[in-house]
Amino acid sequence: MMKKLVILGAFLLAACGVDGEPVQPTGGVNVSLSPSGVGLGANVGLKKGPLRIGLGL
Repeated sequence: MMKKLVILGAFLLAACGVDGEPVQPTGGVNVSLSPSGVGLGANVGLKKGPLRIGLGL
């Protein structure tokens, strides 16, 4: 449990910009129409300078 709190604390400090430029959250939603129906998708991620990390659903 303590390890999770330390990791969460480090993430929050990085996200607020204590160590430099803040981490920017990114996200989006996709809707597509096709003959077989409607498709939904989403993506979330983080951006800091040239580095981007994301997850698509």
